[in-house]
Amino acid sequence: MGLKVAVVGCGALGGFYGARLAQRGLQVHFLLRSDYETVCRQGLAISSVDGDFRVRPQCARQPEEIGRCDLVLIGLKTTANYQFPRLLPPLVDERTLVMTLQNGLGNEEQLAALFGPDNILGGLCFVCLNRVRPGLIRHLAHGRVVMGEFQRPVLPRTRAVAELFRQSGTPCETTDDLARAHWEKLVWNVPFNGLGVAAAAGYEAVVSGRWTAGAPLGACLPTDALLADPRWRELVIELMREVIGAANQLGHKIPAACADENLERTRNMGAYRASTLVDFERGQPLELDSLFREPLRQAKAAGFATPRLAALIEILQRISPQG
Repeated sequence: MGLKVAVVGCGALGGFYGARLAQRGLQVHFLLRSDYETVCRQGLAISSVDGDFRVRPQCARQPEEIGRCDLVLIGLKTTANYQFPRLLPPLVDERTLVMTLQNGLGNEEQLAALFGPDNILGGLCFVCLNRVRPGLIRHLAHGRVVMGEFQRPVLPRTRAVAELFRQSGTPCETTDDLARAHWEKLVWNVPFNGLGVAAAAGYEAVVSGRWTAGAPLGACLPTDALLADPRWRELVIELMREVIGAANQLGHKIPAACADENLERTRNMGAYRASTLVDFERGQPLELDSLFREPLRQAKAAGFATPRLAALIEILQRISPQG
C-alpha cells in the first residue's frame, strides 16, 4: 500500500508516528512551522526506548506545497482545530483518509463537518512522548495505537493503514467502536492530564472547585507524584470512576477494572509529565474543550453526575493561560 502521507501538527505525537512511517520508507510530508529550518537541515531525531533513529522527511511550510494525499495524520493540539479549514483542504480529495490522532472528544465531528463523515478515522495513541527541542522527540514508554472509523465499523482500508503502522514498528489494532475507545482513553487522560496541572492550585482548591484569582500557584505534579500521595491518588481513582460511569451511562461498556489497569500502567511510567502539564508550564493554551468540557457535557446530557470532574474543570479554567 504505497501511500502519500501528510502529517499536520508535527509536535511530539505527529512527529513520532510520522517518523516511524518515514523510517519504513513511505512518502511522508511534514507540514512544519517553527521546526521547519531545523528539520530541513538535520532531519527529525527520535530518542526512543526502542532504539534511536533519525529521518529526513519531506518538509513544507504551506499545505499547497504538499498537495493531495492518500492519508492525512493530524497531530495538532485540539486548541488549534480552528485551523482545519485553512490547513486541510489542499491535502484532501474524495479519496483521502483523514485520521486525527488528537486527544479527547469532538475532533472527528469537526472533521466530518468539513469533509463529510465517509473518510474520517480516529487513532488513539497510548504513548509517553515529549518534544525536547526543535528536531528532537523523546519516546519514553509505550506506543500502541488503536484505530477506528467515525460512526461505523472498521473497513479494510483502516486495517491496511493499521498494518502499515505495525510494519513501521508501532503496535496497532483496530476497533469497531471508536467512541468507546475514546472514553476508555479518557479514563487516563482526565485524571493525569487534569490533576497534574490543577495540583498547582493546591489539594483543597481541587476538592472544592474554588480558587482565588491571583493566589500563588505551586508546582504541577507528574504521574509518580500523583500516585505517591494518598490524597491525590484517591482523587485519581475517583475521577477514573466518574469517567467509567459516564461512559457506561452513554452505552460505552467499560469495565471497572479499567481503572486498576490504568493505575498499574502509570506506575511503570515513572515521573511522566503529561502533555497538558507541559503545555501549562510553557504558558500555552490547554486542551480544555476536548479533554474536559466535552466529556462533562456528554455526561450531563446522559444524566450522570460527575462532581469531581466539574470541580476539576473549575480550577483548570481559573488557572489556565486562556481561561
